[in-house]
Order: sequence, then C-alpha cells, then structure tokens
Amino acid sequence: MKETIRLIFTPIWKTWFALCFALPFLVLYPFFALTIYTGNIRAAYGLKKVWAFLICLFAGIIPAITYKKKFKWPKVCVVASNHTSYLDICLSVFYMKHTALYMAKVELMKAPLFKIFFKAMDIPVNRKSKMGSHKAFVDAGHKIDQGYSMCIYPEGTISNEGALRPFKNGAFKLAIEKQVPIIPVANLNNWKLLQNGGFFKSYGRPGLAKIVVGEPISTKGMTEENLVDLRNQVHAFIQSELDKYNGTKN
Repeated sequence: MKETIRLIFTPIWKTWFALCFALPFLVLYPFFALTIYTGNIRAAYGLKKVWAFLICLFAGIIPAITYKKKFKWPKVCVVASNHTSYLDICLSVFYMKHTALYMAKVELMKAPLFKIFFKAMDIPVNRKSKMGSHKAFVDAGHKIDQGYSMCIYPEGTISNEGALRPFKNGAFKLAIEKQVPIIPVANLNNWKLLQNGGFFKSYGRPGLAKIVVGEPISTKGMTEENLVDLRNQVHAFIQSELDKYNGTKN
C-alpha cells in the first residue's frame, strides 16, 4: 500500500514542483535579463535567492542547515559539495553569504531561456572535452579575480542514490591557485526529496532538506603538492557526515 501511494503521489508532486520551478522563473525572467545584460551580477544573484525561496515555499521544501562551527563567511571562496539532486543548487543560496557563481554542464545552454545565466554569470563545462574543461576552470579563475565565489560539485555528475563518488581535482586546484578558502558542504537527503532519474521511478516529495556546512579550509601557502590531501580532506568530511546521517560507521 505504501509503495502504491508513493507511485501515485510522486508524479503529482513532481509535476507541481516543475510548476513551482518554472512559473516564478518566468515572472522573474525580465528582471534576470535586465540585471545580467547590464552586468549587475550581484543583483541577478539576489534574484536567484528570491526564486529559490519561492520554489521551496510553494513546493514544501524546508532547508535545514547545520553549521559545524560558527565562522565569518569569506567574501571569496570555493564551495565544494556532493551532488545528489537538482535541489543541491537551488538550496545552496540559503547558506552562501555572498554572490556565488556555478559550473554546470554545457547541455544546459540549450535550454530555452535558462541559458541566460551563462551570458555573464555561470560557467558551462563540456566534460567530454579536456580543452573545454580547462577553459571552464580558467574562466572560473577570472570570476574569482573579479570577487565572486564559485560553487563546484567535484563528483562531476549527480549521484542518484546519494552515494559519494570520487572527486575530480578541478575545484581544489582552483582554490589553491587563487589562494582562497574552500568550504565543504554535505547534502544529506536531497536525493530523497527530488531524485534524479525516471519521472515515475524516482523519489519526489516535500520535506526537510538536511545540509551540513563545514568550516572554511585555508589554502594560504598551499601548492599543487597539497592538492590530493586537500581533496581527500573535503571528501572525508562529506563522507563522514553522510555516514552519520545514514547511521553507518566510517
């Protein structure tokens, strides 16, 4: 019976979520266009926060964010997070304290209207091309030089069932090269609220989105020799938080 209810409820809720996502975006689109085309990136990011708030409000998603320790959010940083759901990006604006830009797969540039974010804000990544991936991280470096933070998902793809995958090096290399702190973030259960996959087969429901934000890790004085240790430190933090949430041991 429980599975039958889920199979009936999930598509209905996912359809509602799609409307909660699309309708506020269409209303805000002229303002996104105005701010982006005039180069007011910080105002455009503020609109993203409004958009995310409206999505969560109407879809019944409640961000439950835990900070491992109080800290002053750095003005420029790299946020490295596990990627379990499209909710990860939406919810990130609730803990990011300053304007942040995102890396996203190049295929999103084909989406009608949505590609506006790649005009001057977010950075498309062609993961099938080494040259394309390198260009994306060069562009990310320029954004950091301009005073913007970068939010990167080092797994490079969505993990459909929340299992943490190996990390790619790009986010950590970027943080070291620019000598900016890196902040690890663990998305604990977003995939249970909005799972990637088939419309009828995957999960979808309202609820608490549980997120843990770690302390900033300074990269001052680090070189490329420290890259693997830094990557492993962030991976271990996120894995530890996932293990605690799932009731397993490291």
